[in-house]
Amino acid sequence: MAEPVRSDPSMWAAVAVDPAVPIDRAVVRKIIADQRRLSRRWLYPLARPFSRVVVALISAVKRVLPFRWMPLATMDALCIWYLRRFVSPDAVELLIRHFVIETNLVNFVLRNTDAAIPPVTLRPVSLAELGDHAVVEHDVNVYDVLIALDGVPLAPPSPPARLDFAELDIPPIDAERRRLRLLRLDIQTALCVMNIPFSMALTMEEYRRAVHSMRFDDSFLEILAVLCDDDTFRHWKNGELTVWMDSNVDVPRMVYRHALICEYAHAHLVKLAAGADAAATEA
Repeated sequence: MAEPVRSDPSMWAAVAVDPAVPIDRAVVRKIIADQRRLSRRWLYPLARPFSRVVVALISAVKRVLPFRWMPLATMDALCIWYLRRFVSPDAVELLIRHFVIETNLVNFVLRNTDAAIPPVTLRPVSLAELGDHAVVEHDVNVYDVLIALDGVPLAPPSPPARLDFAELDIPPIDAERRRLRLLRLDIQTALCVMNIPFSMALTMEEYRRAVHSMRFDDSFLEILAVLCDDDTFRHWKNGELTVWMDSNVDVPRMVYRHALICEYAHAHLVKLAAGADAAATEA
């Protein structure tokens, strides 16, 4: 009896060509390369529980000593130094890229609604630009936009009006690839470490606000689905309830998933923009 044909496919090869992933293939390859780093396999399983325990202890003590343990400027400087010396350039690029992508997403919402606030300007292209409280500003922007949408009708534009797809570009990012690094950690392990000074520098309320901002991913996906009249955005919802207040979560994991959701949504917007441009050209 003939032996059945046995296939031995690579998980990574399948992920790299998954047609359901809208992200640009070059970016997908960087994400895969980052997840295949040795630090992701060997250090992340240790860094993940260590980070949660340390942050839980910090949070417990902060209930008794509820003040800022570290100036925000010190946190910024410490994280930038850490990213320059211990995190892989690809991971650094993906991290900086996330700030730009999230700004592009919230500005798309602002441009296509009557929200009465100016566009967000946080679009760093280098590690140095992650200073000046960029991490905190990036979280605050989410709240500012959602609050500005209170009472604003959400609906796709009526013809002949068109959606404004301006400024969805990603500028060249300087991840300081030529800088000597002592380690080249993956982004998930890096996030576990950075969560510790983050929890020290922020007040309890600021930390809760930052963590809770990621529960609004579903809200923004719904807003994008309504504005674009496209259910695709709804497929990436996680079922998070914004009225459920709970900061005792795996923050680095939430941050990583949040970044991927933003990548998916942004890539789909870029696809819609290309389709709109093609339709306008034909017309």
